[in-house]
Amino acid sequence: MKLTELKAQIALGEDSRRQFKRDVTNADSLAAEMAAFANSEGGTIFLGVADDGSLVGLSRGDVKRLNQLIGNAASQHVRSPLTVQTENIGVEDERVVILLTIPKGQDKPYFDRNGVIWLKSGADKRRVNSKEELRRLFQSVDQFHADELPTKAGIDKLDKLRFRGFLRDVYHKPFPDSLDELVTLVQNMNLATDDGMLNLAGVLMFAERPEWIKPQFVVKAIRYPGNDIHVTQYLDTEDFAGPLPEMFAGAMAFVMRNLHKVQAGRGVNAPGTPEIPPSVFEELLVNALVHRDYLVSAPIRLFIFDNRIEIISPGHLPNNLTVAKIRAGNSNIRNPILVSYVAKGLLPYHGLGSGINRALNDWPDIDFTDDRDGCLFTATVRRNEVEGSGISAEEEEGVKKTTGKTTGKTTGKTPDLILLLLSENPAASIPELAEKIEKSERAVERAIRKLREEGRIRRIGPAKGGHWEVVK
Repeated sequence: MKLTELKAQIALGEDSRRQFKRDVTNADSLAAEMAAFANSEGGTIFLGVADDGSLVGLSRGDVKRLNQLIGNAASQHVRSPLTVQTENIGVEDERVVILLTIPKGQDKPYFDRNGVIWLKSGADKRRVNSKEELRRLFQSVDQFHADELPTKAGIDKLDKLRFRGFLRDVYHKPFPDSLDELVTLVQNMNLATDDGMLNLAGVLMFAERPEWIKPQFVVKAIRYPGNDIHVTQYLDTEDFAGPLPEMFAGAMAFVMRNLHKVQAGRGVNAPGTPEIPPSVFEELLVNALVHRDYLVSAPIRLFIFDNRIEIISPGHLPNNLTVAKIRAGNSNIRNPILVSYVAKGLLPYHGLGSGINRALNDWPDIDFTDDRDGCLFTATVRRNEVEGSGISAEEEEGVKKTTGKTTGKTTGKTPDLILLLLSENPAASIPELAEKIEKSERAVERAIRKLREEGRIRRIGPAKGGHWEVVK
């Protein structure tokens, strides 16, 4: 790198890929920085550059000392050892800046000598201090997958009729006669752990009531009037639970009943065809159910507006995938067990990496948003403007019936409004609820107490950090 290029890089300032250090004297401290870069996307440490970006440089003696320090830190103070690169660049007064480049690690996670795992957080670093972060780190290098997670559900939670039908139709095998044979079979099918408990894939595909075991992994669907999210107004809403095929079927039916029907020259008695081909939503819903991040405890959300339909999946695109890459047909398997079984006919799955392209071929007006900060992936299907669309008199009457209010008003029974808000945001606080429905906090507290006494809601976890669960 030339001096002009070095100055251009320094002018950009520090970020998650660049860090400035005037000097380093401690191998453990340097090893922690190296581990953080290796556990993230890699980067460069500029040795001989002050925090403010000034080129202070290093003496020849400093360069010799630092090269030895770098070698020791990379090979002996980081586990597993790292292969790094250095480049010396001359600056003013015969001084030198060392560019220390750490590649993205292939053997994550990397520890410092004290056993601490570090990640880059902007221009700084932070410790990995949660199981979820550690699991995601293993997942990024294909050492761990969320659908392998053990659950607290035993083999007795299997839907025996569903599982028997699958064995008969796919493997042409009878249902085992004994419990021991059943446990062994489910383990061999990679649906249960060594201690006989169903893993997440087993629960999501073959448990009798998956939502009793993992209540957060459902689909929440809402049809809003107009083109914006309303707190208290909707035209249609439903939650879909059960095994993946049931969730898929319910969500597809919800979309179909909320699409416009186009006559296209057919008779008035003909049912018409949906404004958007059903195959589009088949592909996008299967993609959401199979490829979502099951380390994120949140539902898939399906929002229908007048001008678009949004399918919002927990978890951004994994690893180095981008929207451009998935449009080109690239893919990355986040949940390999689910993929392998869905490919056996549990859902209309047509092959890895082909679903997005198939949806785009059938309806090109689809946008994809990869929100890495919010940990969400959104597929937005644009709808064509329909003459006279908007809220019809019939639809407005539906809003009145479902929410107890007319368009533009926020009146209604406090308990019912709270139930709706908690369905959308289980972590909402009492002050937030009071502000949304324009009631006092005391009124909200009374309504919540009444709902709890009636068994319509229950609190999960502590007052701080917990959430509400709406009981159907």
